[in-house]
Amino acid sequence: MSTELASHLDAFVTSADEGSFSAAARRLGHTPAAASKSVAQLENRLGVRLFQRSTRSLALTTDGERLYAQVRLPWREIGDALTDLHQGAGKPAGSLKVSLAHTVGRDYVLPLLAGFAASYPDVVLDLRFDNRQVDLVAEGFDVAIGGGIELTEGLVARELARVRIVLAAAPGYLRAYPAPADPGGLARHGGLLRRSLATGRVLPWTLRNRAGQEMVASVRPVAVLDDPEAIARAAACGMGMAMLPMPHALPLLDSGALVQVLPDWYAEAKPLSIYYSSRKLVPAKVRVFVDHVLARFRASGHPARFNPS
Repeated sequence: MSTELASHLDAFVTSADEGSFSAAARRLGHTPAAASKSVAQLENRLGVRLFQRSTRSLALTTDGERLYAQVRLPWREIGDALTDLHQGAGKPAGSLKVSLAHTVGRDYVLPLLAGFAASYPDVVLDLRFDNRQVDLVAEGFDVAIGGGIELTEGLVARELARVRIVLAAAPGYLRAYPAPADPGGLARHGGLLRRSLATGRVLPWTLRNRAGQEMVASVRPVAVLDDPEAIARAAACGMGMAMLPMPHALPLLDSGALVQVLPDWYAEAKPLSIYYSSRKLVPAKVRVFVDHVLARFRASGHPARFNPS
């Protein structure tokens, strides 16, 4: 493969990854015009249009999607191999694209990364915060940290913590509407319900206790939200009672903005995990990042607080 063709492919894959020539140019150290020109030269060479361009968007054509699907992963592996050779065999280096859920990423993972950045200065962390479940392979992520990502073939999950979901309400709300003695009493309370981003359905309040009893609690809907952090804030404002994952509830419980209700009853969320591709040769930058986060997260004490015994 000629150097020129390699440059054109690099511009194409990076532009498809980023969704714009400007963002691709920043990653590649080029100007947007140079990135666009390089892709245009590849299109001329292949005789097909790879992108639909407008002043506001950049979208792959059918031919572009086919080429991107075929070359993206091999191209990234080639890039990882060349980076390792350039920096020294097996030395962690290059951009590391990581997906993180907003609250977990901001409050619990970011504080653990200063040491990583100091230990591996040749790795550039590209952190993307989003509450949706990303497709690591299709979207070009090296690592994702969250809960409930579908474990498809070619994907590895390493568990960080089990996560309990608890009932909570603001002290002011509980002064006006005293806490129930059992789950049946929730029918007299206003609830802040959560809509699943994946299905669009409102999630039921399915509670269990240590004795193994389980029930679906009835509650009077006050509002339906699709973001757990927003639900936590709404509950702290006294809007109603909420079912909250412990990572979202803990800061507000610690500050007294929320009080746990019916502590013997709870639900279980899918484990918080760190995900990455199970390629035969896991890049050094991925390996050391995963090991760092696992070790620091466990040492932080978060797992015990996310799922108290």
